[in-house]
Amino acid sequence: MPTKPPARRVRLAACTAATAVAVTLTATTPTSATTAAAPARALARYEHQKITWTRCTTGPSDDVGKALDQAGAQCARLRVPLDYSRPAGRGITVAISRLKANDREHRVGAMLLNGGGPGGGSIDLPPDIRDLMNGVGARYDLIGMDPRSSGRSTPVDCRWPTSTWMRSPGFGRKGFDKVAAMERGLAARCRKTDGDLLPYISTRNTARDMDVVRAALGEPRLSYYGASYGTYLGAVYAQMFPGRVGRMVLDSAVDPDDYGAQDMLADAAPANEQALHDWAAWAAAHDTTYHLGATRGAVLTTVNRVIAAARKPLKVGDYLVDDQVVPFVLFNGLDDDRDTASASLAGAVRVLKEAADGRQAEPTPDLADTLHFLFTGVESPASSSQVAVLCGDKAVDRDPRTYGDRIQAARRSRPVLGPLLGDISPCAFWPATPGEAPTAIHNGVPVLMVNSTGDTRTTYQDALALHRRLTGSRLLTLQGARIHAVYPRYGNACVNDTVNEYFRTGSLPGTDLTCSASERVR
Repeated sequence: MPTKPPARRVRLAACTAATAVAVTLTATTPTSATTAAAPARALARYEHQKITWTRCTTGPSDDVGKALDQAGAQCARLRVPLDYSRPAGRGITVAISRLKANDREHRVGAMLLNGGGPGGGSIDLPPDIRDLMNGVGARYDLIGMDPRSSGRSTPVDCRWPTSTWMRSPGFGRKGFDKVAAMERGLAARCRKTDGDLLPYISTRNTARDMDVVRAALGEPRLSYYGASYGTYLGAVYAQMFPGRVGRMVLDSAVDPDDYGAQDMLADAAPANEQALHDWAAWAAAHDTTYHLGATRGAVLTTVNRVIAAARKPLKVGDYLVDDQVVPFVLFNGLDDDRDTASASLAGAVRVLKEAADGRQAEPTPDLADTLHFLFTGVESPASSSQVAVLCGDKAVDRDPRTYGDRIQAARRSRPVLGPLLGDISPCAFWPATPGEAPTAIHNGVPVLMVNSTGDTRTTYQDALALHRRLTGSRLLTLQGARIHAVYPRYGNACVNDTVNEYFRTGSLPGTDLTCSASERVR
């Protein structure tokens, strides 16, 4: 979900270098004599294309490619239709990696991986997921894929001067108008740089790309692991291609009814406000180190004082940090309840407090990374791709007054993070309209779902909603934890053993299961 990708993120890095191989397809233009079978024949040419595997490293600075090569992976580029309603037309590139099964006797098939987003790629994931899977990983060809618009695939890069569209409106109408102008400008940049691609960037088209990858690999079924947004992509694939799903795990689930730029984050505001209170209790217990307050209430008072002081931008190192940025810094630090993450956020708030007190303030390394992300376009490609998918999937209200009213309502019960998570986005000014209606999810495909009860990005209520729609699913709950993307990030023995056993046998648990947060991986 939309956030700065920290060092501990699920998707390790977004890659922009192109891979070394391309598959060339020729397409004929339909004539008046073209039969109804012509689109199917045109699509078949993509499904039956020959994949040429190469080394993954594309140059001396390609660290992702080097890691893939060292792990024994290979890379390739496939062609897919830009517009699936006209498969004989223009094609684009989808980049994939493959770490082949080395337990050939027990090989299950191919498993495609998606680390979330949307935006950024997942081509780098196979070695890390194989490590998590322990011995069972050797039974799968693990496939990393950079979805259309991201990474090494045909990209969308709007060349933004920031790496995220998320800003809080601050206080008053003037602040909201400033954010709205920024979002309008970001959308205009995307129209200028990638207007020809935007109408075709969507989750449904990415799911179709996945099925082309499956067919080109010669696999009758495709197993899948998806985290965060990857759960929505997996659910859409299962809805569109139910007979082609192998073993599927959806980790930290999106509610398909709330998915989109307008509602998804706004509905997560209560969970984030609660997480802020929980973190404040942690900071109070460590007051001798961070000096933010000896009680939870005192820490929250410090937070509110920093935000109020930031109406006049605070000087933090080389950056000017205002009340539109401070809430994002808080939000970005609340997706993990462990001590390292809590300490990182406490260190950031201590620096902001020093700036609010008029003292010289230098950012911690983590805060410097976040501010660099906010104030430069270092990750413009990933963020551009993210917004292209969100806006391409679901239309939002284009009347700015709608957001102003919602922000005022949020201030009453979620005063710190509600305005940030309910603010306007570039989708309100997007130059393209969704080409298809959102996918209605309701099927009986067998799926193992995983979610923590305190997730701040895709909340536990989201998981329950998707669980009801996937009637063949089982829900594995991590009780008492606040973590997003449980399987790769939290190291819980109960969760990881359950997921790996499902990958080994293909048999879901007989009932929903609950794991305790206290059980770490042995």
